[in-house]
Amino acid sequence: MATAPDHGPLPRMLLALTVVSGLVDAFSYLTMGHVFVANMTGNVVFFGFALAGVGGISVRSSLVAIAAFVAGAAIGGRAAREARPHRGLLVAAACSIQAVVFAVSAIIVTRTTMRSEGVTLALIALLAVAMGGQNAVVGRLGVPDLTTTVLTRTMTGLFAEPSPMAVRLRRLASVVALMIGAWAGGMLLHWVALSAPLWLAAFVVLATAVSALIRARQPDAASWR
Repeated sequence: MATAPDHGPLPRMLLALTVVSGLVDAFSYLTMGHVFVANMTGNVVFFGFALAGVGGISVRSSLVAIAAFVAGAAIGGRAAREARPHRGLLVAAACSIQAVVFAVSAIIVTRTTMRSEGVTLALIALLAVAMGGQNAVVGRLGVPDLTTTVLTRTMTGLFAEPSPMAVRLRRLASVVALMIGAWAGGMLLHWVALSAPLWLAAFVVLATAVSALIRARQPDAASWR
């Protein structure tokens, strides 16, 4: 039987990014209309609703989110393929960029309170690009059952496939992490401020970047390169 590859601390880092996905989707869905910036499955469905003229969903918002996400995925995927760094350094670089995007987005929200459609569309584009890049990097890491955004396949495997307990726990942790992020985002929007979920997302990805950088420089890092 083949030995499972060593992913080192990557699963824990990807769970943190799953929390971030819940945070930013809570912000986008609850403050910018029915639009996701991380979950593109939902956006494709919403776009169909928008074309049908039901649900009060904006065609423009859905299109911007999908297009920006695809652009972010293309950029992130190409950068990851060409650089081919240690996986920890790849996580550190991607999370550092995300931290900047989330912080800039939070500042825009604070200063504008999203009073115009142009500001809203710009925020959707910024966040969707960041999440598209995250998805491309996560795919490049090759850690099973931790996609950080889409959980349909994860939940199906959790209940439909016979698997070792470690695999089941990893899948369950992924589901719980996304739910926690969404819950935290909703609570912060309700009790703190519009920009609060984005600031927390920026903090989480920055902490993940620092952790990934430190772990990638330790002697045992070669085992999960």
